Amino acid sequence: MRAADTAPTTGELRVMTSGAFTAAHLALLPQVEALTGQKVLTLTTSIGTGETSIPNRLKRGEVADVVMVVSAVMQQFIGAGHVVAESCTPLARSTIGIAVRAGLPKPQIDSVEEFTRYMLEAKSLAYSASVSGTYLMSELFPRLGILEAMKAKSIWVGNGQRTAAVVARGEAEVCCQQISEMLPVEGIAHITPLPAEIQKISLYMAAVGANSTNVAAARQMIGLLSSPAAAAAIRASGLEPPA
Repeated sequence: MRAADTAPTTGELRVMTSGAFTAAHLALLPQVEALTGQKVLTLTTSIGTGETSIPNRLKRGEVADVVMVVSAVMQQFIGAGHVVAESCTPLARSTIGIAVRAGLPKPQIDSVEEFTRYMLEAKSLAYSASVSGTYLMSELFPRLGILEAMKAKSIWVGNGQRTAAVVARGEAEVCCQQISEMLPVEGIAHITPLPAEIQKISLYMAAVGANSTNVAAARQMIGLLSSPAAAAAIRASGLEPPA
């Protein structure tokens, strides 16, 4: 299924974005609205879990003019016919980091050995239900041989909530998530990237929704977000423009 460029314009752009690109998206809204002449309606700012997740919203046929998610999820959406394949456009690269509650010492994780030791010594860890959490529990911790030790003291954070918010409230000692998702959260400190040897770089992409009713404006929005004009806002949010 493909949205037609001749589809009637609704006067608003309906957008679904995962958490990592949210800060950049919100910062760029005035430019998008000025360019397109449309009001942007942000339907969700997290890929989420359960019935309110982006995949389930799209599966139910909820209209989205622009969808912005990590590339692996976007490929699933292409396969399911939820987005227009040829409209998929790289927006930004994202890295994973950890952080602690404000007032605590900076984590020393300059090497893989230091990171492993720090994880084992931490009293508790808040990890995300999305990309970063999957990487930790399915790939990184098993590779480091600490999966069982970490399972016993890790808190799964879903439903669009940020892991950093859990740490800021004092419910966990350390949080791990995409750096761009932690930066806007007050009450945390020392956002530190994972060591390069174990870092996971994710590519975030945008696409026109297959049932879009505002295709021309959606394509304009994606063109702006992937252009040099968006680079400063993308970097300020903790992401990097795609190479």
